[in-house]
Amino acid sequence: MKAHDVMIAQVYKVKETDTVRQVIERFIDHGISGVPVVNEANAIVGYISDGDIMRYIGRPEFGVLDTISYAFHVRVDDNLEPFEERTKRLLSLNVMDIAQKKVITADWDEELEDIAAILGKKRIKKLPVVRNGVLAGIISRGNVVRHSFKNLL
Repeated sequence: MKAHDVMIAQVYKVKETDTVRQVIERFIDHGISGVPVVNEANAIVGYISDGDIMRYIGRPEFGVLDTISYAFHVRVDDNLEPFEERTKRLLSLNVMDIAQKKVITADWDEELEDIAAILGKKRIKKLPVVRNGVLAGIISRGNVVRHSFKNLL
């Protein structure tokens, strides 16, 4: 089975010129947690997920290793901008300011077992599918599981 046999062709996506506000609105409106970022030619230039947003608004902490007890202690930066201000500032940023720019993709004719290996090894939830250099669909872990076992159960 190939990627194009399993993928969802109707992909929620955002443009590289969109703001994070527009991305979060899309997440809320459609109950999704990540989308490919595309340019005018519909080529993938990034991927943004709720994890990227969490990393931005979460409290930056740093760890210190105690070399005597080998215990790892977390220290919080007390000079941090307040949470509400960080979240408000995030909304006006361009999506590419926080999106992942190195996007792992699957080719249109990629074998399902190779897609399963990529999703498992890289610990990612969704894999954009490309055909002739442009976004053609998306495959999630759930798609792979459903298609892999539907005739066996």
